[in-house]
Amino acid sequence: MEEVSPDGWNALDLRGRPFLRHEFLRAAERSGSVVPETGWTPAHVVAERDGTLVGAVPLYVKSHSWGEFVFDFAWARAYEQHGLAYYPKLVAACPFTPATGPRLLVRPGEDTAAVRVALLDTAERLMRDMNASSLHALFVEDDEREFLCARGFAARLDCQFHWQNLGFAAFDDFLGTFTAEKRKKARRERRRVAESGIRFRELHGGDLDADPVLLETVYALHARTFAERGNPPYFTLEFFRDLAAALPDVLMVKLALLGQEPVACAVFLRGRDTLYGRYWGAAGDFHSLHFETCYYQGIDYCIREGLARFEPGTQGEHKIARGFAPTAVWSMHRIAHPAFAAAVGDYLARERTHVSGYIEAAKRHVPFRRAEPAATLDVHVGNHLDQ
Repeated sequence: MEEVSPDGWNALDLRGRPFLRHEFLRAAERSGSVVPETGWTPAHVVAERDGTLVGAVPLYVKSHSWGEFVFDFAWARAYEQHGLAYYPKLVAACPFTPATGPRLLVRPGEDTAAVRVALLDTAERLMRDMNASSLHALFVEDDEREFLCARGFAARLDCQFHWQNLGFAAFDDFLGTFTAEKRKKARRERRRVAESGIRFRELHGGDLDADPVLLETVYALHARTFAERGNPPYFTLEFFRDLAAALPDVLMVKLALLGQEPVACAVFLRGRDTLYGRYWGAAGDFHSLHFETCYYQGIDYCIREGLARFEPGTQGEHKIARGFAPTAVWSMHRIAHPAFAAAVGDYLARERTHVSGYIEAAKRHVPFRRAEPAATLDVHVGNHLDQ
């Protein structure tokens, strides 16, 4: 990203996604988080006209499948069993970030279709030239999915759980959409945290940039979650230092305090109209603190700030009872080997049927007295099972 103009990149239509900003992607590379040594080699595609950036793809050569949140390990094993190499592969994505956004970035006012064709042609040529097994576009927007389907990519459907702001004036207005039983449970969870003496401090990038020790405290708390699973954090401390300085209005942290002692934190990114939950960590086991820190505090923030959506991350059926509705997310896959492409395409068609059924079943468990919040989000699922 050091070779790409920050102003030129940010002038592309990023659709308000903070993790597509030049500052975010540059910090990921410059901090040593997204580099060949971690299995992510930047290979960004750019399109220019008369020295002006008109399109780009955040593209990476991958030597493994970790940190993508779209699981193709079985495909890699199948390649290996047949004496073929699945890696390297090419991935158009935001590293370590399972959030939907554009992957074929086009400058507003340009011919979107023509620029997309030029970008994809270049990415596919790179796939062939380096003998990569495949080209993947992860967590794409609906219009890009349709474009990539027309170009022969196979569509993969998955489910996340998102919150939608229906114009709530306060958290109690939101809880008012719950059934009495579910509303009582949510209030009990919040009360348990408050009665334990825990209070919250809201921090933004500027606060963390001005207080390096505080940033180190937040980083250490979030790193505990990774350590419990035997892994290092995806992003280095230097990444968060860079992000706090470069995008102070994007980075937001909810820090839980017991007395004056930090005991937990949740790390968020703020987009144009959406809050993204990214990381969580705690110094101990506190009843309901995870739900309060990661979910209820985020919802409170969205209501106060007038944000339309809250995407708290991947998986987690426990989010349903806290007001997060099942939501379809899509990734697109081009497999170079014809026989494997056919096998993967067949598998994904069957998987889409299963996931669509899961989404419909999950809708029946939302806590709302009415089904509008869930139904509003997934109206397109049934229309794309044949893609």
